[in-house]
Amino acid sequence: MYNRNTFTYSLSIILCLLMSACNTSMPPQTRIKTMPESFGTTKDTSNVAELDWKKYFSDNDLIKLIDTAIANNMDLLMAHQRIEMTHAQVLYAKGRMLPFVSGLGSVGQRRFGQYTMDGVGNYDTQFSPNITKDEIIPEHLPDYYLGLQTSWEIDIWGKLKHKKKAALGKYLASVEGKNWLITNLIAEVANNYYQLLALDIELDIIRETITLQNSQLSIVLVEKETGRSNELAVKQFQAQLLHYKALETEVVQRVVECESRINLLLGRFPQAIKRDKNAFMSYQPAQVQAGIPTDLLRNRPDVKQAELELISSKANVKAAQKAFYPSLNITGALGLQSFNPSFLLTPQSLAYNALGGLTAPLLNMSALKAEFKTAKASQLEALYHYQKAMINAYLEVYNQLANIKNLKQNYALKNEESQTLTTAITTATDLYALGRATYLEIIITRQNALQANLELIEIKKHQFEAVINIYKSLGGGWK
Repeated sequence: MYNRNTFTYSLSIILCLLMSACNTSMPPQTRIKTMPESFGTTKDTSNVAELDWKKYFSDNDLIKLIDTAIANNMDLLMAHQRIEMTHAQVLYAKGRMLPFVSGLGSVGQRRFGQYTMDGVGNYDTQFSPNITKDEIIPEHLPDYYLGLQTSWEIDIWGKLKHKKKAALGKYLASVEGKNWLITNLIAEVANNYYQLLALDIELDIIRETITLQNSQLSIVLVEKETGRSNELAVKQFQAQLLHYKALETEVVQRVVECESRINLLLGRFPQAIKRDKNAFMSYQPAQVQAGIPTDLLRNRPDVKQAELELISSKANVKAAQKAFYPSLNITGALGLQSFNPSFLLTPQSLAYNALGGLTAPLLNMSALKAEFKTAKASQLEALYHYQKAMINAYLEVYNQLANIKNLKQNYALKNEESQTLTTAITTATDLYALGRATYLEIIITRQNALQANLELIEIKKHQFEAVINIYKSLGGGWK
């Protein structure tokens, strides 16, 4: 009766400890924000993100550069290796759900103390009438074993399944991270390419201005000889000419740096970038179809990556919670064992064992609790990151749509200003020849015209960038 009561009491204590171990707070649940129905007042049914990037861009030189970048970019190559690492983690998590079987061959020797149970038992065995000479146990006992060993944790609570799900989520998130890297890489190459074209046009304008300034300086020098002009006018024109030459040197350096940035993206050492600048100014940005905001959830790799990381973090919380539950482990061995090597490969040497048992954490569970708290905090972080990615994706598209609209208006105004100032140069030059304008008016007008032309090129470049960035913001390029 005493033994039965003791057993019942002990079992009750163990069950209470197990219940307390399993009594953990549920994973955090927070409401996820929903996307707005449209980008402002626009409601497009089509979406340019569905277009292949080779159809979105029409410049063959740019297409070749992007192709090279996708094949050779170092960041992209590293991303592929990160995918391989996360895929290996999936295989590891999958493997943990299956039995571990290992082959074992061992040779050993033991000697039991004379005044021990094993020592006395082995000595007495020698006097048994049923024992043969070959079965006498030697004092120095050899041990030869050849066989298989196995261990298997049976996933009765789904702990290993959730770890596998978490690893799979990380793997898929790394794939989306690579896709987002491709999208950004395409946009970066294209932006630098059109910046390079813009610099080429700026350089042409500056050099044309230098030629005109040289011509004007020659005229002023002649006029000084005839007494119609003075040394101050000559110095002013010379100073302006030096300013334009310094500006030319600055733009040349920017061209070198821009080419180097493109070559870095392409994973190669510096070399000339093939390009055609003739179509730069004639390009007219087309109307961009942005679709609806919910399209971003399936087109934007960074949003999908954040969603998969959230799924992975939820699985990690589940796995950390299941770690408090009992684990069912089965171990076993099957092989041949003998203290006499001549009998090792005989049926009589067959040996096996099997053991199954439940193990559960009862005391000092601080490590498990810390892991569970870490998993919950990581899940909340992933949730906030997902919400931030959604809001950021929407705002990027919203801003770029407004940018495209405003740049179109800005370009029209700046183009009119440029044409007006270009005409003013001719007018000022004619008036100066008639003595009705000063040389300062010519200098100021030419300076203003050059600035307006350079700003016009800059706006045109921003138009290209806006069209490229809206494509990236919508999630185009990686498909």
